[in-house]
Amino acid sequence: MTAFALGLVLVSAVTHATWNLLAKRANADVPFLFLAYVVGAVTYAPFALAIVVLGRPALGPIALAFVAVAVLLQTVYFATLTAGYRVGDLSLVYPIARATGPLLATAGAIALFGERPTPVALAGALAIAAGALVLTGDPRALGGGDAGRAVAFALATGAVIALYTLWDKTAVATLLLPPLLYDWATIVGQALVIAPVALRRGGELRSTWNARRGAVVGVGLLSRFSYILALTALAISPVSYVAPAREIGILIGALLGARLLAEGHTLRRGLGAAAMVLGVVALALG
Repeated sequence: MTAFALGLVLVSAVTHATWNLLAKRANADVPFLFLAYVVGAVTYAPFALAIVVLGRPALGPIALAFVAVAVLLQTVYFATLTAGYRVGDLSLVYPIARATGPLLATAGAIALFGERPTPVALAGALAIAAGALVLTGDPRALGGGDAGRAVAFALATGAVIALYTLWDKTAVATLLLPPLLYDWATIVGQALVIAPVALRRGGELRSTWNARRGAVVGVGLLSRFSYILALTALAISPVSYVAPAREIGILIGALLGARLLAEGHTLRRGLGAAAMVLGVVALALG
């Protein structure tokens, strides 16, 4: 990975952890997400239009199909992630969700593409599993209740991350869709998908905008900026480098949740997050 790509990934990781903190603090729900989608779509629309007019990218049926699937995957991602935040701590949900993606991507590569990870990569996978165990604490406490539900949502989010990472890599590296335009089209699609549900809750939309406007704008801008950077890195670098490197946000998210949201267990969760970061680094090296 070039220094430029690494810089993109690191900035993406920091902004990703930051918008997740904002979403957790705001207790993001459907009205919140819809407003954040609209903010992102409106803000980045001039840049997307400029790319279409000046760059004239090929936007045929295949490109539209890729955007449609991306809309589905990203909508499921936001739904499972925010559901996890509503029932669990940021420093629990975020690290498990973000670390599961590279782990499942590796398993998928073995099963589908016949890849054979090195011992270093396998050690990384074990480190991720160990880090997740440390983060969740006593596994006997996760059999039910909010903690168990939070972990289930986090694991589901990780599975979606693995899917959309591989899908989006194909879109920007093989089809050569411009990252900003691809992301903008996806966020417009997400807004349209949940609009029928959100608009039926007009009173909640108004109250959400009035009470949580700052968080809505922050999530709307930072979530898009973060992923545009990640897509740009994916367009010029292998997934096996970009996906693990992005997970430096695991450590940031765990510490933000433990320190700023007073979720507690700072040392234990910090150690767990660090193990997961070492794991994804080992996956990249392997």
